[in-house]
Amino acid sequence: MSTLDTIKEQIDGNPILLYMKGTPRAPQCGFSAQTVQALMTCGERFAFVNILENPDIRAELPKFANWPTFPQLWVKGELVGGCDIVVEMATNGELQTLITEAVGSETE
Repeated sequence: MSTLDTIKEQIDGNPILLYMKGTPRAPQCGFSAQTVQALMTCGERFAFVNILENPDIRAELPKFANWPTFPQLWVKGELVGGCDIVVEMATNGELQTLITEAVGSETE
C-alpha cells in the first residue's frame, strides 16, 4: 500500500483523527500539546498518528492536505486545520459542536 493510500485509509477510518508530533500523553511540540488539550476538553475519543514515527506520512500529508504544518485535525474526512484554528474553535464552542456531531453520526 502506498503512503497516500495509508493516509486516505486513516482519514476515512477515523471520525476524529489528529496528525501530531508525539502522542496525546506525550506531545513533542507546543502546537501539538495545545491541540490535544483543546480536543480532550471535548470529552470524546480520537485517533492520532505520531508523524515523528512515520516520516513517510510526515512528508506526504502536507501535499495531500494542501496544508504545510502539523498538527492537522481531520473530522469526518475533512481537514479542520492546525493548532490556531482548533484552539480558536475550542474557545468559541465550535469544536465541541463539531466533535459531538462527528461522534453522534458514527453511533447512529
